[in-house]
Amino acid sequence: MLKSATSLTYLETPEGPVQCHFFVPADFESGQRRPVVIFLHGGYWDGSMPTQFVPQCLHFASRGAIAVAAETRVESIHGTGPMEAIEDLKTLLGWLTEHAENFGVDPEKVVVGGASGGAFIALSEILPKDSADSPGITPAALLLFSSVLDCTKADIIKRFPDNKTAKKLSPLKQIRKGLPPMILFHGKQDRVTPYADALKFARVVKRKRNKVELIDFDNAEHSFFNFNVSGLYYELTLKAADRFLVDLGVLREDELADL
Repeated sequence: MLKSATSLTYLETPEGPVQCHFFVPADFESGQRRPVVIFLHGGYWDGSMPTQFVPQCLHFASRGAIAVAAETRVESIHGTGPMEAIEDLKTLLGWLTEHAENFGVDPEKVVVGGASGGAFIALSEILPKDSADSPGITPAALLLFSSVLDCTKADIIKRFPDNKTAKKLSPLKQIRKGLPPMILFHGKQDRVTPYADALKFARVVKRKRNKVELIDFDNAEHSFFNFNVSGLYYELTLKAADRFLVDLGVLREDELADL
């Protein structure tokens, strides 16, 4: 699934390179600046699954954006967890900033999306109060699929250095004013990251006067949005994400592809 991508290394580790896989619009020319949509896979930081969002990447490349399926360090290869993955996204955004002109990146139109633990990593980039001072690109919007929002759950908390850190880094505990727009997709039957957490998160984010949308799906479980799980839910979430980015001015409406 990555054959049509250009794969580049943004981080070297003793266990091997950590890469990001670029999907570039067919009409892209040198010197142009394009929106960028970055996707971080799920899997609770256990194994590398960069192909999870390849279908979404192909769509957004067809819409004129540069789409990126990003890897981070994972436990099965690097013996790492969420703390290292958080640092990896910072490294990736800094690397994109450094090479923005070469890659054709529009730094004002960089979107970060992710699933489950990957969505948590995306949130960890924008929620801390000092995130606006980051030397790398600040995301213009977030696309969040079945996001981890409470890190104190029994099967998640063990991935963190200690309980205090897990509680502190829970997105539900870090909501503040001045956040970039975000859209959440969540199944009401999600037994891994409960829908109740998403509902509470969206309500508080909105109460803090941030732009947020929560789109829920009846009878949908944790992986409902994946192309290989449900074609219908894949198309519905993709169409909603596309419309969300059009409304924000990240994508142009006249480029809207048929879904």
